[in-house]
Amino acid sequence: MNARTLGELKASGYQSKSIKEEIRQNLIQKLKEGDTTFPGIVGYEDSVVPETERALLSKHNILLLGLRGQAKTRMARQMTALLDEYIPVVAGSEINDDPLNPISKYAIDLIAEKGDDTPVEWLHRSQRYGEKLATPDVSVADLIGDIDPIKAANLKLSFADERVLHYGIIPRSNRSIFVINELPDLQARIQVSLFNILEEGDIQIRGFKLRMPLDILFIFTANPEDYTNRGSIVTPLKDRIQSQILTHYPKTLEHALDITEQEAFVHGDVVDKVLISDLVKRLIEQVAFEARSSEFVDKKKSGVSARLTISARENAVSAAERRALINGEATTQVWISDLAGIIPSITGKVELVYEGEQEGPYQVAMNLVDKAIRSQFVKYFPDPDQMKKRRNTGKPSAQQKAEDNPYRSITAWFDKGNQLNIPFNTTDEQKLQLLYAVDGLHALVKKYFPGANDMQSGLLMEFVLHGLASYSAISKKLFENKIEFKDLFGSMMNMGSDEQDEELGFDDEA
Repeated sequence: MNARTLGELKASGYQSKSIKEEIRQNLIQKLKEGDTTFPGIVGYEDSVVPETERALLSKHNILLLGLRGQAKTRMARQMTALLDEYIPVVAGSEINDDPLNPISKYAIDLIAEKGDDTPVEWLHRSQRYGEKLATPDVSVADLIGDIDPIKAANLKLSFADERVLHYGIIPRSNRSIFVINELPDLQARIQVSLFNILEEGDIQIRGFKLRMPLDILFIFTANPEDYTNRGSIVTPLKDRIQSQILTHYPKTLEHALDITEQEAFVHGDVVDKVLISDLVKRLIEQVAFEARSSEFVDKKKSGVSARLTISARENAVSAAERRALINGEATTQVWISDLAGIIPSITGKVELVYEGEQEGPYQVAMNLVDKAIRSQFVKYFPDPDQMKKRRNTGKPSAQQKAEDNPYRSITAWFDKGNQLNIPFNTTDEQKLQLLYAVDGLHALVKKYFPGANDMQSGLLMEFVLHGLASYSAISKKLFENKIEFKDLFGSMMNMGSDEQDEELGFDDEA
C-alpha cells in the first residue's frame, strides 16, 4: 500500500487477482480459521450460508431468490468483508483500472505516456460495492453508459472519440461487487444488455464496441412471485447466473427471537425503565408465524417480513413506556394488553387477499394476535380443549372436576355474572388488584409458576385470561380504552346492547 507509482507497485511484487479469486482466497482463509463469514445472519447457518459459500468458492455470480425481509441485500453487502482491504488503481480512472492490467482508454494512454511514473491510488474495500434498485425506468445508459455531449464540448472532441463516453454504474463498479435488487423489475430489453457483460465482458455504448473485460462479482436479488406479477428474468440472463440460492424466513421461533433481539431498537434509558418478558417476546414472534400461515394474508406475493416483529417489539415497548409516563411510574413491564399497540406494525406490513380485505386489516391483525396467544398458551398452561374433552367423557366427581379442570374456579367466577374491565392506561398496582379479584386466577399461576414474583405473576394472570378467551372459555372484547372479560354466554346474550356499539370489532367468542 506504500506504492504511489506503477514502478513502485511492480517493485513491491504485487500480483493482480480477479475479484472472484480475491474473494475465494479470503473465504478459504476464513473457513480454515473457523471465522463467521456472514455475522448477524441468523437461521441460515445450515442452508443459505453454506450454499453462498459454495457459490463464492466456485467464482459464481449469484441470484438470491426469496421474499422480502429475508436478508438478501444484507448478505450481499457483507461480502465486502471478503475483499482485500486495499487494492491499487490508476489514479483518476473512472472504472478502477488495475495498474498492471488497464482496460480503459484513459488508463492505457496514461501508462503509455508516463510509464513507471503513472500515479497509483489505493481503494478501500468499503468503496468496492455498487447497488442498484431495479425499477421500470432504469435505462441502458444508467447501467452501461452513454455519450456525454458536455464532455465532448469541453474537451473539443468529436462523438467518434472514445473519451466522450460517460460510463454507467456497472463499468464504474469494475473490480467491485455489484448488486441489482428486484431483477425482474428491469425491462426485458435492459436485461438483454447484461448478457455480454456476464459472459464475454464486452459492452457497447452508442455504437462504440468496447472490449472491456470488466471484473465484477454480480449479485442479483428477486422475489419468486415477481416472475408472474411484475415481470420475469429473461431465460438467457438467468442461464448466465451460475448459482441460484433460495432464501427463507426463520424456521424456528428461537431464530426469530435472535433476529428481533439483534435488530429492534430500544432507547438506552428505556431498557431499564420497561421490562419485556420472554413470554411477550415469544407472543410477538408467534404473530409473524401465524401471519405466514393465515388464509387472509397474501404470503406468496410478498411474504411477512422480519421487519414486522422488529417494529412490533419496538411498538410494544413504546406502549408500555407511554403508559408509565402518563401514570408517573418509574418502571413498568410490557403487559399482554400492551400488544394492542403493535397493531399498526401488523396492518402496515401484511398484504391481504380478497377475503382478508373483506374482513378488514384491523380485524385480521387482532385475529393474528389472538392466534399467537392461543398457540403459545399451551406451552405454559394445560390445554383448555383437553379439559373440555375430559368433561364430555363421563360424569366426574367434584374432586375430579377440580383436578381435571384447573380453570374451573376462574370460569365459574365469570359465570356468576362477574366481569373484569382493565383500562389500557391503568397503573401496574391497579392492574394487579383487578387481576387478584378473579377467583382462582392467582392460585393457578402459583401452581404452575411457584417462583414467579408479583409482576411476573400478574403478567401470567393476564395471560391466562387472554388464553382462556382465545379458547372460547370466556369472552373478551376490546374497546377504545379498555379490555373487558366476562362470561361467554352472557356476552352472547347481550350482543345487541348499546355498549356493543362502542366495541372495536374484536370478540374472542366468535
